[in-house]
Amino acid sequence: MYRYVFRRCLGALLVMWAVATLVFFMLRVVPGDPFAAMTFDAGDAQSIAALKDKLGYGQPVVVQYGKWLWHAVQGDLGNSIYGSRVPVNGMIAEAFPRTLSLATLSFLLALVIAIPAGLIAATRRNTPLDHGVTLVAFLGLSMPDFWLAILLIIFFAAGLQWLPAIGYAPLSDGFWPWLSHLIIPAVAAGTAFSAIIARMLRSALIEVLQTDYMRTARAKGLGARALLLGQALPNALIPVITVMGIAFALLMSSTVIVENVCAIKGLGRLLIQSILNRDYPAVQGAILVVSAIFVFSNLAVDLLYGLIDPRIRYVK
Repeated sequence: MYRYVFRRCLGALLVMWAVATLVFFMLRVVPGDPFAAMTFDAGDAQSIAALKDKLGYGQPVVVQYGKWLWHAVQGDLGNSIYGSRVPVNGMIAEAFPRTLSLATLSFLLALVIAIPAGLIAATRRNTPLDHGVTLVAFLGLSMPDFWLAILLIIFFAAGLQWLPAIGYAPLSDGFWPWLSHLIIPAVAAGTAFSAIIARMLRSALIEVLQTDYMRTARAKGLGARALLLGQALPNALIPVITVMGIAFALLMSSTVIVENVCAIKGLGRLLIQSILNRDYPAVQGAILVVSAIFVFSNLAVDLLYGLIDPRIRYVK
């Protein structure tokens, strides 16, 4: 087990290094020069070169890469090339808690909706309840998250004035201010994932309920609740957990549209703005964090397999 975790962590670090390396060199290959843009495209070649030297970008690309990688290994992701050259670590530290709060609340909301819906649909197959769950799931998948966010803002914020329309309040300001600012974006971001998880759970449960060992357990007189929750659900969770891990990683990295609609300066919004500005250090740092989220989410999912299903053993 420990050797397996060590190998996976080592592989995760290699993947993150490969992603960081690819992003580093691709940023310098794509058309456009941020240093020319910083001089409003009015500076001559000499002034642009002087600006590059001042910011440390006048050296060969390989030398820049070596210095950036050495500092990144030590936890220093560099400084933004714009304005007062804010440290990238500080930019990510400011944005990450907001995205983490939004992703966690969206994920929990998706599970609260998806698990009961999947159980109901699977145990009442081809009934009006099953068809209703399927219809709602398709509606949830069909609605763009930004459109749903706008509707929720119009109804609950502008109309009823129950919730704030935009912005973010840190948890240090109090639980309700923090939660109230996240309810609308969390519902908008989590609705589609709740539909995906519910459909996946329904399909997995239907398949498990038709197996021979479930028929045997039913014939031995095992109660319906114990049969469903104690036998069927754990065996059906293996493929569902995979989707859950991917869903959480996506929520951590792809809520940029909802963040923009609700004016939350999270990790996704930071990444998009950095890409538009061609802010090399900020893009490299943000993508490194996003890749770490995906890699270690997959690792956590693999480890959960063994906890849920004891039949799964890791190769020594």
